[in-house]
Amino acid sequence: MDKNTWNVSEEGANPRKRADGKESSPPQNSSDVDQTKRLRTTEAIVVPGLVSPALLVPGLAASPPKFVSLEEIMKAARDIDNMSLVHEIAVDSNFKLEKFEPPPNSLHKQVSETMHKAFWDVLTAQLNEDPPCYTHAMALLEEIKSSLLSLLLPQHTKLRQEINEILDVDLIRQQAEAGILDFPNYAHYVISVMGKLCAPVRDDKIKELTETKEIVPVFREILEMLKLMHMDMANFAISVVRPDLIAKSVDYEKAKFAEILKIQPDGLRLTREWVLKHLARLRESGVPQSSDDRETNIRNLVTRTMAEAYLELLEWDQDTPFPETVMMDAERFRSLGRQHARMVVLGAVLLTALSLAGQVQGSAAFKEKLRGHVSVLLEEANTGRDIERLIPNIEMQVVKDVEDFIKETGSVELTPENKETLSRQIREIGSSSHKIRQLVCSRVREFLHQSITSPTAAPQQVPPGLSSLRPELTATAGQFLHLVSHNRAVFGGYYHDMVAAAVP
Repeated sequence: MDKNTWNVSEEGANPRKRADGKESSPPQNSSDVDQTKRLRTTEAIVVPGLVSPALLVPGLAASPPKFVSLEEIMKAARDIDNMSLVHEIAVDSNFKLEKFEPPPNSLHKQVSETMHKAFWDVLTAQLNEDPPCYTHAMALLEEIKSSLLSLLLPQHTKLRQEINEILDVDLIRQQAEAGILDFPNYAHYVISVMGKLCAPVRDDKIKELTETKEIVPVFREILEMLKLMHMDMANFAISVVRPDLIAKSVDYEKAKFAEILKIQPDGLRLTREWVLKHLARLRESGVPQSSDDRETNIRNLVTRTMAEAYLELLEWDQDTPFPETVMMDAERFRSLGRQHARMVVLGAVLLTALSLAGQVQGSAAFKEKLRGHVSVLLEEANTGRDIERLIPNIEMQVVKDVEDFIKETGSVELTPENKETLSRQIREIGSSSHKIRQLVCSRVREFLHQSITSPTAAPQQVPPGLSSLRPELTATAGQFLHLVSHNRAVFGGYYHDMVAAAVP
């Protein structure tokens, strides 16, 4: 990856003013983000959602294609990385860099912990010698000084000069050789500078550092803190440049993808198959021409074809590669697909329960309670098999909620026959061919279809019988529309050309 991609303009970050008149980095957003995929960099920073270059171009051979130089291939790989990063920032409002944590009990984690422990053990042993040895300590101070200086903004001229003067490596080395080095004093100075530069969210950690007396633990925590401060600075810089990046991301992704296609033989094969499959289905159903103008008819055909194609992504076969043009958002579409499946089952359960237990239909409180309980049970459902496995639990929960409501309100109790009917109907929703489940799926699909094809931003009407799903519907439709709109803006030209070439 091009290092310049990560060196997000620190000059663009506005420092905050502290009570002491010094400047420090701004606060960070602590909201959680989706972390379904990660890419580790040499700085141990994670980019949530970033995909592998190899996944973006399925046709890339194991060895360099004939007549294509290795330099061209490496450049294309870097372009994919850069395009993926820009895309992530543009489509994910919660995008931020995060510290990489190796999986527990992994070899990576064991090696990392062993190496770190060895360094700090050597430092402790050297400082405990008589007289103390400062070989490791000097290397540590140099690294800390360099890290501090890299956090400074151009306007921090006085602080930069101060750090260079106080953390003068040659002077410190002379003090060490003379046996008069005050190592703890330098630690306290470093902490004070970090306190001026850190984001407010790190203030408590700075306070802990000032209260730590043992020198080795202090410096170990200083290094960890500096890593976090660098991420804070980068994340704030990303938030500053995001509006401008979003405005330019479409043109940037278009240009980079065009460069990739120059060296990638038939780099749109999967996309072409995907688009033409839905075009064929649409033409088989008999699409009337809306105008005598061919170009107008092509545009309308592209809109309808791509609407069906995008909807298919919500039910995409897990074992089938995504089309090249949507591969950067593959995991997002998978996530939306899981949301869609859970929402359909939830809607079917609510419709069935409310229709069979007529005395609860008028209670908004009961509907909300039942929706919440079933939603929680469906949270871990990621596949059709998961839904089938969870249906018995949902069945018991629905029956219990209905019985509890009836007892609380003094309504007529469920007869054994009605209770059995309710249980059986909820149980049968586990089948994808269940009529009510298919009805809900059809209405949800129509709602999403309208959301991505509507020429205006007018609110869409919630489908009949699905008012209880309003929160899930609006959330899913909003995310889906955002992804589709960006994808259409970047790759719409390719889709248009594919349809135009296939229509006589």
